[in-house]
Amino acid sequence: MTSPVASQRIVRIEWARLEGQRPRPAGGNARLGAHGQVVRPPIARLTLDDGTTGFGFSRATREQAQALAGRRFDEVFSYQRGPGEAWLAFEYPLWDLAGRLAGVPVYALAATINGRPVPASLRVPCYDTSLYFDDLHLADDVAAAARIAAEAMEGYARGHRAFKLKVGRGARHLPLEEGTRRDIAVVRAVRESVGPDARLMLDANNGYNLNLAKRVLAETAGCRVFWLEEAFHEDAELYRDLRAWLDRERLGVLIADGEGQASPSLMAWASEHVIDVVQYDIFSPGFTRWLEIGRQLDAWGVRAAPHHYGGLYGNYVSPHLAGAIERYTFAEWDEASTPALDTSAYRIEEGKVAVPNLPGFGLALDDTLFRRAVADGGYEVSAP
Repeated sequence: MTSPVASQRIVRIEWARLEGQRPRPAGGNARLGAHGQVVRPPIARLTLDDGTTGFGFSRATREQAQALAGRRFDEVFSYQRGPGEAWLAFEYPLWDLAGRLAGVPVYALAATINGRPVPASLRVPCYDTSLYFDDLHLADDVAAAARIAAEAMEGYARGHRAFKLKVGRGARHLPLEEGTRRDIAVVRAVRESVGPDARLMLDANNGYNLNLAKRVLAETAGCRVFWLEEAFHEDAELYRDLRAWLDRERLGVLIADGEGQASPSLMAWASEHVIDVVQYDIFSPGFTRWLEIGRQLDAWGVRAAPHHYGGLYGNYVSPHLAGAIERYTFAEWDEASTPALDTSAYRIEEGKVAVPNLPGFGLALDDTLFRRAVADGGYEVSAP
């Protein structure tokens, strides 16, 4: 792929939060209360002096935008490396702009940077991440498990064939024994509902200890859990114990971690295969740094599954990394929508998201709604 000449100046930067909704309110997890139904992704749009635009997730301040305004595109983005370190606050609109200028999807740019063949098309395994604690008001475990299983079937109807279940009800919301018993009932009910071929992942949000993790995995052994995520606060010794126990029990469950305030030793543990799946967030450290992380994980034979929740936009950018990372395993999918963002080029079919072969990230922004959001609490910066 030949890099385009891109010496145009960035003459305008607009920023706003879009508002959208999930299909239903999301409940709590092992450590937090209800997550709600509203999503408010922060979006920045960059405009070049020839009128070309690119947009994407950004938490950049007005001051950061003022520093970017007037810069040439080729000063801030390299087709060999991606955005410069100083401009990572705008990395998603810059990647989108780079793809639009080159006339190719971002996954093609990413694959080229990582030295991988550019796929002719891209279909990426994804999982429904919406199965939160929506059952705490129910006293009966059977009714509670049936509720979460019904929610899983809503995801199944949308095309999902993999599901992540929040567990750890006994860490905060229910008495320990009651919560653990319900976790187990929920896993069993979801497995029965979605069938034997779907992938099930458990996410304890650090709500278990080692012995609780073993108990839940032992009592759901017939459910063939694919991974256990954030079983407890990262601890290499405890993870080694869990790995040895899983091997003895021949359970085949993977150990996943890395979301949020991950241990600085996480990559070292990955290199030693203490953990099997690295889940750094798609927004922090971000897409550009994930390319480097992915190269390292591929060299070690460790899986990559970037975390994403609560921002809507992550649904559509994380799958592009699959073009550049061989061991990319799943895109996390937080179903939501906003009228300002046209995501219709993406489809979920039989457990995979079909990534559009369109320039940039293949998304479209409604200009009228975006400008209205900019005027109502956002900002606009123009080049001098």
